[in-house]
Amino acid sequence: MVKYQDETLDRTFSALSDPTRRAILARLGEQESLSVSELAQPFAMSLPAIMKHLDVLTDAGLVAREKTGRTVACRLTARPMEQAMNWLNRYAQFWSDNLDRLAAFVEEDPWQLNRQLNPQPTPALPRAQALPSRGASAPGRKKSTPRGPSLKT
Repeated sequence: MVKYQDETLDRTFSALSDPTRRAILARLGEQESLSVSELAQPFAMSLPAIMKHLDVLTDAGLVAREKTGRTVACRLTARPMEQAMNWLNRYAQFWSDNLDRLAAFVEEDPWQLNRQLNPQPTPALPRAQALPSRGASAPGRKKSTPRGPSLKT
């Protein structure tokens, strides 16, 4: 069994849980390197808020930052994503196998299976042997009282 580093996976999935951080990663996936201000440009939030998101991504190992003069460049790092994908693929295989078995079960002809288990059809009871209904055989039902006078004027 493959052992995964739980803390790394926890940080990775925690970082990926936020849509803003996923959007930042998507932008970094399109270009090799972007400055913090370039990353912040399409978002309707402050630069300090973007910096906090970048801190989470950096702590998870998903983003590497490099300072050159006054500019901080960010780039995507793949290792934590590879570990997360390996973990997800393990469960994808499990669910794929189970769903394949379920599909095969659902696609089986239930009537054919029933005929194999019970090859002789059960004869229907003749009408003469049918049991009478309980309503017809109830002894002396009490009838309702006659209707009272109407209030029509």
